[in-house]
Amino acid sequence: MAAPKDQRKDGEAEGLSATTLLPKLIPSGAGREWLERRRATIQPWGTFVDQQRFSRPGNLGELCQRLVCNVEYYQSNYVFVFLGLILYCVVTSPMLLVALAVFFGACYILYLRTLQSKLVLFGREVSTAHQYALAGGISFPFFWLAGAGSAVFWVLGATLVVIGSHAAFHQIEAVDGEELQMEPV
Repeated sequence: MAAPKDQRKDGEAEGLSATTLLPKLIPSGAGREWLERRRATIQPWGTFVDQQRFSRPGNLGELCQRLVCNVEYYQSNYVFVFLGLILYCVVTSPMLLVALAVFFGACYILYLRTLQSKLVLFGREVSTAHQYALAGGISFPFFWLAGAGSAVFWVLGATLVVIGSHAAFHQIEAVDGEELQMEPV
């Protein structure tokens, strides 16, 4: 096991850290820092899905303890589960893909337009925020026809069921020195 750790340290010394592997589309700032923190705190997927570690909680106190501890411990994994469910929902709905293409296409056209010159309507300069609101307004009928509202609630419901089930039935990881003490009810 020492060899992979040494190789990882050598790779980081050569500049192959997580910060250089992030997509170039994400600008530096709060979003990039948040993604770096999520990637740094992700727990191994092998322990996350290990079937041997699933069992029914003994009582309500143990259920609450598992929920709190597992959500805290596997927080980054749960974020990626949520993103995976969003991706699944978008890929399996062709109309939603069309609506997203219309929205991002309109935003891209507005972006290119603002690089050339300011947009002026009726003698007044239109702010960037209003331009993107216009793009949202133009693409709203496409989102409505694609059923984006139901897709949002499906993703939220599926996320709550998957994460809630995992957090409730996955045994708590042993963390050195940290143990949540809950009193029985």
